[in-house]
Amino acid sequence: MTDPLPASLRLLEPKQRRRTRIGLVSGGLGAYWPQFPELLPLLQSSARYVTERFGRLDADVVDAGFVSDASEARVAAEKLRVADCDLIVIFLATYLTSSMVLPIAQKAQTPVLVIDLQPSEAMDHASFDTGKWLAYCGQCPVPEVANVFRRAGIPFRSVSGHLRQEAAWQRITRWVYAAGVRATLRTARHGLMGHLYPGMLDVSTDLTSVSTTFGSHVEVLEFDDLRVRVDAVTDAQIRDRRHLASELFHLDDSVNDEDFTWGAKVSVGLDRLVADFDLDSVAYYHRGLAGEQHERLGAGMILGASLLTARGIPMAGEYELRTSIAMLASQAIGAGGSFTEIQALNFFDGVVEMGHDGPAHLAVSAREPLLRGLGVYHGKRGWGVSVEFDVRPGPVTTFGVGQDPDGSYIFITAEGEVVPGPLLAIGNTTSRVDFGIDPGVWVDEWSQTGIGHHWALSLGHRAADFGAAASLLGIEHRHVSFTSHSLERP
Repeated sequence: MTDPLPASLRLLEPKQRRRTRIGLVSGGLGAYWPQFPELLPLLQSSARYVTERFGRLDADVVDAGFVSDASEARVAAEKLRVADCDLIVIFLATYLTSSMVLPIAQKAQTPVLVIDLQPSEAMDHASFDTGKWLAYCGQCPVPEVANVFRRAGIPFRSVSGHLRQEAAWQRITRWVYAAGVRATLRTARHGLMGHLYPGMLDVSTDLTSVSTTFGSHVEVLEFDDLRVRVDAVTDAQIRDRRHLASELFHLDDSVNDEDFTWGAKVSVGLDRLVADFDLDSVAYYHRGLAGEQHERLGAGMILGASLLTARGIPMAGEYELRTSIAMLASQAIGAGGSFTEIQALNFFDGVVEMGHDGPAHLAVSAREPLLRGLGVYHGKRGWGVSVEFDVRPGPVTTFGVGQDPDGSYIFITAEGEVVPGPLLAIGNTTSRVDFGIDPGVWVDEWSQTGIGHHWALSLGHRAADFGAAASLLGIEHRHVSFTSHSLERP
């Protein structure tokens, strides 16, 4: 479910997480079996194909078998409840009553996807009898199940098609991606270290609401938690980290050797911090004063934070917890997710220039990333090395987590294309994104969504995947369309 990393990044050990867990149950109405003896074997063959297709995905599949009545459905429901699945898929092989489906959704208390995939594109009307027709009748109960789910207060989702229709399987796979986001967020441990960037009111986030919405845990850290671990780093570890960085980055002539050594030392300390607290993401900021150690720690984190982000442990500066959550969700679907904001608009070329100093996701780089020495971090205290590269050309999705006045979270997306052209060389990740509309209009529409100052820049057009994840998480998805020039609320 993830895009392959560039060859150089294979030097980094990726974070291992629990695999997405998909519950699967197939079924049909048992009253048909004595009437049409050849029907059940045909449906069971279809169910085996469905199970086999799910087995090809990057997920663990808990198969509860084939059910023929409400009693068998309750047994399957209990099996899936115990399995603690991230998504339950119910394959309607033929007509079945809604009384067979409702207990599964109610007992599992897990998002449900209903699929109805007939054996082929169409029936052979001239040769079909009632028994053969019933193998094509999986769509028949879909409105019934949808009605009952609605009355029971259960969100209804479905994919209709035929068994070997790749378009249908692409839609099914989207829900599996979405389940991966849900699985990652509901077990995630987000580190939050330091304090708000002074004056950035949009960044402030209610930590309790993160846990109640996503199921995540927020671990509040002190910069001293990092300080004691950096103090314990050995000279040998620093040499190893400098060597690794030299393999992954091109070192610009502006890099000061002392600053490079300090960045390597902080990087090793960050690895230990993440391991000790078992963190899946980190958001941080510390202002510091007059070159004291906490200021130097905050300024020395870019190298280590970028390496951790490349390993699948996203780090966001400026205390941007909601953006680190977005970056982690993007990582879960294999789309990278690099910390970004608007830099400027180019009205000649019709592009929005995006980027950021600080941590970057190396997997989205178009070329060998550069380490550049900076005497000044704009708007921040300290100095040291920063990561610079341009994002690889092609389709991208801007994806952020916003908040409404009532405190509810929203997934927010827009899709565009990274196009070549002149970029700043100031130690930032940078890109030129064409959204297909006047860049000023895009900024106006994007800003109306509830997005904050920062977001994740993700590879590919993945708005539909993030929208599906929002559905499973029970939150709203808002998409700024670059074709209709309007805000869509799916």
